[in-house]
Amino acid sequence: MRGVAISLLGMLLVCLGGCARQGPFPATASGETASADHLLGPGERLNVITFGEPALTGEYTISAAGDLAFPLVGPIQAAGKTPQALSTELSTALANGYLLNPSVVVEVMAYRPVYVLGEVNQPGEFPYQPGLTVLAAIAKAQGFTYRARQTRVFVKRANEAEEREIPLTSDLTVLPGDIVRIGERYF
Repeated sequence: MRGVAISLLGMLLVCLGGCARQGPFPATASGETASADHLLGPGERLNVITFGEPALTGEYTISAAGDLAFPLVGPIQAAGKTPQALSTELSTALANGYLLNPSVVVEVMAYRPVYVLGEVNQPGEFPYQPGLTVLAAIAKAQGFTYRARQTRVFVKRANEAEEREIPLTSDLTVLPGDIVRIGERYF
């Protein structure tokens, strides 16, 4: 039992060290990371602030179809856009006959969850936080099982059709909606 506790403590320290710096995800051509260039997706909760218009300020959820139902404007496609691009599009739509010089800011309140499957002690759905590494996601899933392959992982991005096998490093990050699968090692 003591060996398991020491092992989990060691993994937690590695995870915390990995969270301190954000590295690129090597499996994508664009080297995307979750930041200002984050592409919005279905199920994410947004805080939309329309300055000087409290009736248009509030929390909104992107529908399964990728739309955002916004007062006066109606449904607007939000999935696949950055928060900044959506802010600009909402400002433009409100300026088109509704408000004089509208200023809109879009903030992500809750990202899509990440999923950790395979050889972890408690597979499941976990909340995403910016800078989340694969090791931190594994720690949220209560660590590796004794059969886990701890040198490589499989990651499927939300916008990709297939998963990719990637070497597991401390700076390997995940994005909202990613599925991380831990394979079984061969003895």
